[in-house]
Amino acid sequence: MERFIKTIKNKYLITGIAFVVWMLFFDRYDVATQVSFQQEKGKLEAEKAYYTAETEKIGVSIKDVQFNQSEIQRIAREKYKMKKSSEDIYIITEVEAPKTSE
Repeated sequence: MERFIKTIKNKYLITGIAFVVWMLFFDRYDVATQVSFQQEKGKLEAEKAYYTAETEKIGVSIKDVQFNQSEIQRIAREKYKMKKSSEDIYIITEVEAPKTSE
């Protein structure tokens, strides 16, 4: 028992424990902050991968449009709802059923 009390009164042990507690809970970059930083990093990396893929897809579309007349017509019809003078366009949209509270 006396040895345990001596160990607890050791100033280096107390300082070490205080340092570890400070770094884990009270420091500017404590454990909770580091976890949130890692989560944010994962989200940003996924977003970066998405935008990189979208940029590549848009680059391919731009090259297609520059050299392919039918691609220009397809984009004009789909995105901008353009039509030839002899055509009729029907736009079909899905409508969600109203939610009923039970």
